[in-house]
Amino acid sequence: MQKIQIVDTHTGGEPTRIVVSGVPDLGGGSLIDQRERFQREFDRYRAAIVNEPRGSDVLVGALLCKPTINECVAGVIFFNNVGYLNMCGHGTIGLGVALGHLGVITPGVWKLETPVGVVSFEYEAPNTVALENVPSYRYRKGVEVKLEDGSLATGDIAWGGNWFFLVQKHGLELTLGNVERLTEYSWSIRQALISQSITGEDGGEIDHVELFGSALDPGNQSRNFVLCPGKAYDRSPCGTGTSAKVACLAADGKLQPGEIWRQESIIGSVFEASYRIDESGGIIPKIKGTAYVNGEGVLLMDEQDPFRFGIRNL
Repeated sequence: MQKIQIVDTHTGGEPTRIVVSGVPDLGGGSLIDQRERFQREFDRYRAAIVNEPRGSDVLVGALLCKPTINECVAGVIFFNNVGYLNMCGHGTIGLGVALGHLGVITPGVWKLETPVGVVSFEYEAPNTVALENVPSYRYRKGVEVKLEDGSLATGDIAWGGNWFFLVQKHGLELTLGNVERLTEYSWSIRQALISQSITGEDGGEIDHVELFGSALDPGNQSRNFVLCPGKAYDRSPCGTGTSAKVACLAADGKLQPGEIWRQESIIGSVFEASYRIDESGGIIPKIKGTAYVNGEGVLLMDEQDPFRFGIRNL
């Protein structure tokens, strides 16, 4: 019986399942090469790890890999219920806490290799991680999208490790009780972006939609609702989404380098965000949050189980 060793965490309510061992060897090459091989030859393991009956639509997977860059403590491939993610902020925070839990790292600054580049993070034992994300930027401002009902949605397109469509004016209440309507509206934007061939730079698919509104806690600057690629909403404030937001704020002159932006999620959890300018003039967001280990164990792959590789929408 095949066994997959895992550590489960949640970051601000959003779960991450870290895969420690048990997945077939992905061979050499870059982390992008390894991700492509994972997708091409072993995608059934992605489904087995995060899809039902072992997982759920909201669960994000993080496959630990041997880094190809010497200065990095680990490499990681992020994935979810429908495919693969370029980067994952909440997942990096959860991964940092899990590495501390496993005794791989001690408090301090570490580097992590991802398919979109190296990110550094500071681990403050036992539950806090502050990560410096990949360079983030706004690609287009005030883009209009015509929805199926004939209405218009206006938003910014920005990169924070994934592509986002960020909407401030939507007229919807950002509360848990309104999640069904928020999901429906955000999904309609996602479908409209596809049908109207609106993309990020170089044709990058905009697979995240982010709605903003006033924070419920006066100590925070904003509240958001983020719809992820698999149609599940992010329980955390979303690390890459908050990075995209910071890039837009910086572009508009509404947030200065080093200034703190407290981003509240749909469930009330908070990330502290800021940014610095690198030597090339790029925006480097810093996202600080807390994560907790809430499980560790082994997934069993019984050859007699018809759903051992998950329930897949194929």
